[in-house]
Amino acid sequence: MSRSHIVFCHGQDGEPWGTKILAMAAVARRHGLSVESVDQRGMAPQARVQRVLQVCRDLPGELILVGSSMGGHVAASVCSQVPAAGLFLLAPAFYMPGYEQHTPQPASCPVMIVQGWNDEVVPPDNVIRWARQYKAVLHLIDSDHRLTANIDEICDYLELFLRRICDDHAP
Repeated sequence: MSRSHIVFCHGQDGEPWGTKILAMAAVARRHGLSVESVDQRGMAPQARVQRVLQVCRDLPGELILVGSSMGGHVAASVCSQVPAAGLFLLAPAFYMPGYEQHTPQPASCPVMIVQGWNDEVVPPDNVIRWARQYKAVLHLIDSDHRLTANIDEICDYLELFLRRICDDHAP
């Protein structure tokens, strides 16, 4: 398999090795993937995209990008500029007021999104709109923006997503 890395992009107020990323990294490692989590704290959105691009371009093979909230926006932006095998998003910051025109289009790779119905930051309708437009797999769950109460469920979805990608890329 040429793909060997999963790259995590944390949210605006998140950190590179927060609770969700640590849990998802364990799932990724069980699939034999190397794990990168890019520190983007204190950076403007475009600087975040450039930072993640820089990290991704130094990694060999196809990549799986994972992003949460603003990190979802960043991961989707980077996805079309690197060899991406998949895009897994948590409550991605799409179609936010004043930034609608900056909402990225994904690359032609599998996309799965987990979004909370009770999200007070990113309206579920924004994510539904994007998922419908780009035919992404969308899981709407009973959670808020942080999704921290649903870490096990998120890891189950990531597991399914990684199995799908690994099956698609099996020799």
